[in-house]
Amino acid sequence: MDCGFATKCIYGDGKNYDKDGTGAISFPIYQTATYAHPAVGQSTGFDYTRLQNPTRQQVENVVAALEGGIDALAFSSGMAAITALMELFRPGDHLITDADLYGGSIRLFDNISEKNGITFSHIDCSSEDIESYIKDNTRAIFIETPTNPMMNVVDIRKVSEIAKKHGLLLIVDNTFMSPYFQKPFELGADIIIHSGTKFLGGHNDTLSGFIVTNSQEISDKLRFIIKTVGSGLAPFDSWLILRGIKTLPIRMEKAQENAKALVEYLLNEPKVKKVYYPGIEGTKAYEICKSQASGFGSMLTFEVESKELALHILRSTKIIPFAESLGGTETLITYPVTQTHADVPEQVRLKNGITDRVLRLSAGIEDKNDLIADLRQAIESFGK
Repeated sequence: MDCGFATKCIYGDGKNYDKDGTGAISFPIYQTATYAHPAVGQSTGFDYTRLQNPTRQQVENVVAALEGGIDALAFSSGMAAITALMELFRPGDHLITDADLYGGSIRLFDNISEKNGITFSHIDCSSEDIESYIKDNTRAIFIETPTNPMMNVVDIRKVSEIAKKHGLLLIVDNTFMSPYFQKPFELGADIIIHSGTKFLGGHNDTLSGFIVTNSQEISDKLRFIIKTVGSGLAPFDSWLILRGIKTLPIRMEKAQENAKALVEYLLNEPKVKKVYYPGIEGTKAYEICKSQASGFGSMLTFEVESKELALHILRSTKIIPFAESLGGTETLITYPVTQTHADVPEQVRLKNGITDRVLRLSAGIEDKNDLIADLRQAIESFGK
């Protein structure tokens, strides 16, 4: 039975749902490190939790079903997922990545992956000529769309055509949009990355990461990597993500509604100089996002008139916490220059537009009028 998205959020493909035959509606937490064998040479299908665990298998089944992949692998964090992904490549390989990525990804690439012999070209994949950066040793293109934090929208179909023409992997970090709004495999991606901590989990209560693939060859390689490096998601954390995903559709809709209301307010606030959100009509980002996604998401970035105002807002909101992360039920406001992108070189930050006047906001599911009122009082109290 081919179920709809909301049903898949609860059951995945349904194959493993009643795993122990008890009829439990909440999938069990198999809090075990190892498993008994019936006899020598026989296995229940589970041998050691570093290799696999029934609860982790179920959350992987659900995420694979949501993205339309043949396999998903659950990791202890989004960065653990990307770190494992980089083990697909060898010293001497070259990757093209977007310049405006989550700061943790940039830190990994520049300080760990390059140390291990992999080189990178960091470019604006939403506007630059990607083909001009392809070399004989280029193996993949790595993008986020929208990007973090400047909300640039990359045309996945266009990049996919380039990747396929040159025999490259296209890796898409789909964290900001989630599989509810955007399906990168349908647009030509080969691998999808998620920080499951964010929208998939949705409650700011656990860390996780996912790699999803539609290639059996890539799946086999990643399965070998995850059992070898030992960064698989723990049973209890797997259960928390399973629980969170059940409400993904309704959370995404409500959070997007709130984001749109906040954007409308910010666009009309004189002390706000620029708002970055793919749902603003008349922009290039809007047209591309509309062509490849079913929504615009709940992430937005805005630039205020001074650093002093930015800092004032961060200490003056009464409902919205000043906290790093995104995608949860709570609206969060973040200061990229000291949080998510603190380790990105200043010249790179400034080139990407990440100044000390820029704030990133992840809309949650609170009452939108309360969120607007909170931002308004924080802005209007400046200088008083």
